[in-house]
Amino acid sequence: MNVLIWKIRYDRQLSLRKMEQLTSIPRSTLHEIESGQVMPRLDQLENIAKGLNLKITDLFDSDFK
Repeated sequence: MNVLIWKIRYDRQLSLRKMEQLTSIPRSTLHEIESGQVMPRLDQLENIAKGLNLKITDLFDSDFK
């Protein structure tokens, strides 16, 4: 399972600074999530999905969507 935050951010041409504003998650944490260093917590996934106007399942590349 991969978190697609970087791809979505890239496709929408959003900077980490803008993502930080949309999600209230620090840029350093967003970078760690995007690079696979950490898995996001559920509350972070909710904030990201809300900030990007998506469903949480849209953030994942999975055969089990």
